[in-house]
Amino acid sequence: MLDIRFVRERTDKVIDALKKRGQRTELLDKFLGIERERRDLLREVEDIRQTRNRLSQEIGRMKKEGRDATDILTEAKTISDQITAKEEKLRELENGALQELLLIPNIPHESVPVGKDETENKEVRVWGDKPQFTFEPKNHWDIGENLGILDFERAGKIAGARFVIYKGPGAKLERALINFMLNLHTKEHGYTEIFPPILVNRNAMTGTGQLPKFEEDLFKLADERGFLLIPTAEVPVTNIHREEILDEADLPIYYTAYTPCFRREAGSYGKDTRGLIRQHQFNKVELVKFTKPEDSYKELEMLTGNAEEILKRLELPYRVVSLCTGDMGFSASKTYDLEVWFPAQGKYREISSCSNFEDFQARRADIRFKRKGKKGTEFVHTLNGSGLAVGRTFAAILENFQQEDGSVIIPDALRHFMGAEKISKK
Repeated sequence: MLDIRFVRERTDKVIDALKKRGQRTELLDKFLGIERERRDLLREVEDIRQTRNRLSQEIGRMKKEGRDATDILTEAKTISDQITAKEEKLRELENGALQELLLIPNIPHESVPVGKDETENKEVRVWGDKPQFTFEPKNHWDIGENLGILDFERAGKIAGARFVIYKGPGAKLERALINFMLNLHTKEHGYTEIFPPILVNRNAMTGTGQLPKFEEDLFKLADERGFLLIPTAEVPVTNIHREEILDEADLPIYYTAYTPCFRREAGSYGKDTRGLIRQHQFNKVELVKFTKPEDSYKELEMLTGNAEEILKRLELPYRVVSLCTGDMGFSASKTYDLEVWFPAQGKYREISSCSNFEDFQARRADIRFKRKGKKGTEFVHTLNGSGLAVGRTFAAILENFQQEDGSVIIPDALRHFMGAEKISKK
């Protein structure tokens, strides 16, 4: 959430940011309309309060002098009732302004390229050599089904489309990837492992920006408590410190978490209907950071490098792109996407988004820190990124390490976990 004072005082900058994102400025107009009504009503309330105070003083003097104050007491009672009614309306307007403010996206950082969509993202760097095949490379879903390690058909009987069963070596490879990623991030990159709840409340979803804007993308439990299934570990992990004041000495804080994730994929009908790219349930290892404001962009580069190291160790070719304003997520100030090479599709596909949210999430979740020797508190900056999306990493391994006989070579980094050098058809 943006600072309400910033939106009031720097409306021009917010309008410019919305235009760069390709967003409607009506989002801001509605907020400003409520704000004007709130300010006008606030002035009314303050004027009436002054009248009430004047009458209270007059009543005191009249009683002291032994005079009849009945008429003034009646007038004061009427004014108090007016104030009560107007204060209630004022609270309604303040809540309405907050709800509109929650729908306004973050301000892009000045280094973010301006563009309308993914075609205008900026390539930052490329790593690794694309595999060369003497045969036509197959899609990962064909490879997995031929090896008997992926079963989409039976998953459909259990749950429906966009679900999968991992079998035998496939299940073991998925687990190996999770362990490999967590081990690297905790042992070498300095993250503390978290295993959080995967059911959260609406406050948690609001804190990280999924609510209210993206409610249609979320799976909900049909009970009176209103629990939601997490779309990413970013939600519970970021909310660990909701409504807390941290010490400056505790920052930065690094957390990593494996969780299953759940997304309705609303609006993506017809896209990636086959394979592991766009599932309703998938596994992911997440990286989350809490930092001081002056350190957050340095920490974004480090976080992105931590996610890249997974791909390097797995010997998967990839590239890093800086998302343009029109393709960047709602809560982010700046985002790097890691895109891994898929030979059968002949293109790079996203496998991680690494973002700096500055104080946008911290303001919503009220996460602050106190500097030593200074009065008051400041909002932390929050960052997160996939480290990595496990199913997509699984798919990339099948495609990049496939052999002509249908087998798949296991990357060296995973052989310790797998106890094998390849997956072959039984």
